Amino acid sequence: MESAHHEQTEDQEDMQKDRYLTFNLAEQIFGLEICYVTEIIGVQPITPLPEAPEYVRGVINLRGKIIPVLDVRLKFRMQPEPYNDRTCIIVVNIKDIPVGLIVDHVDEVLTIRQDQITPPPEYGSSVQNRYLSGIGKADDHVHLLLNCEKLLREDEIALLKS
Repeated sequence: MESAHHEQTEDQEDMQKDRYLTFNLAEQIFGLEICYVTEIIGVQPITPLPEAPEYVRGVINLRGKIIPVLDVRLKFRMQPEPYNDRTCIIVVNIKDIPVGLIVDHVDEVLTIRQDQITPPPEYGSSVQNRYLSGIGKADDHVHLLLNCEKLLREDEIALLKS
């Protein structure tokens, strides 16, 4: 029985390998490894948290589970935009913490093979590059691939856990 479960887990990992959920922020296309994505929901009422950084919009109650929500535009120091009917929250699991990421809109799930990914350019200590795992090329588009593990610093993880 154990080996059947192990094979099923490997099959799921194979199906998710090289698969990215793509989304837009300020006319740029980003991608997240699909293995981190739990679900995609519309923007809903967010309860603000006192003394949280500006990009931490607050928390939502998703089917009885309290989930912190970050505005990725603000996290990346982009111009804030009012939310509209295309704005969504991508719920991801980062280091066993569910986190909602507010994005302009979700595009599609793409396969981007390793040979289509190049390392991000080195510009000294560019803030945005810190969050990138690479730059993917697919369908004549460039996709900035986010490294979910680096999206939150250790102190931010501690803050969100509390």
